[in-house]
Amino acid sequence: MYRLENETYIKNLISQGENINLDFKYTINDSKKIAKTLSAFANTKGGRLLIGVKDNGNIAGVKTEEDYYMIEAAAQIYCKPEIKFKSKEWNIEGKEILEITISESNDKPHFAINEEKKEIAFIRVADENIIANIINLKVWDKEKREKGLKIKYSETENILLKYLEKNENISLLNFMKVAKISRHKAIETLSDLIVLQLIDCIYINKKPLFKLK
Repeated sequence: MYRLENETYIKNLISQGENINLDFKYTINDSKKIAKTLSAFANTKGGRLLIGVKDNGNIAGVKTEEDYYMIEAAAQIYCKPEIKFKSKEWNIEGKEILEITISESNDKPHFAINEEKKEIAFIRVADENIIANIINLKVWDKEKREKGLKIKYSETENILLKYLEKNENISLLNFMKVAKISRHKAIETLSDLIVLQLIDCIYINKKPLFKLK
């Protein structure tokens, strides 16, 4: 860790408010809980965690060494696989702030280990961490295949793409009904087309929906 003093940088970050790439923490008192945020950032688009900042943006300051070790434990012990991060200490208005930066991972999914020792993958949606769904997991698995992905274009894909040309989005359940296919087939088709960058997964009220890319 190293110390930098630049109030403009930190205050500009805080002014953005919590979002898909930014989270505030007053302090860290549970490595298991913060592992969820690390997992969500690594599994999505990366992000920054500002420790010593309240939810409303007020600067409270922290004991940076103690909080750093809590983050380190979360990343190394309670995330699987381990999540790499960078850290900086800032002195703002005489108070210490710890900035933790997590890059989007090339080794998704990263799981957070909870109190019951269960491994759960999270993603970042707006300013919240939510549990990754089965399609997220399928996409990550297919993206890691060395030989790439090949699919046979069938009537199922045709039904989906034609539906999305006329409608803004579709849910997993609605796709099953429209195409008259099983849940397994729907999941495989949606994940295939996401990997091929033909469709996107979006979230409305934490519900995954699918639309044309």
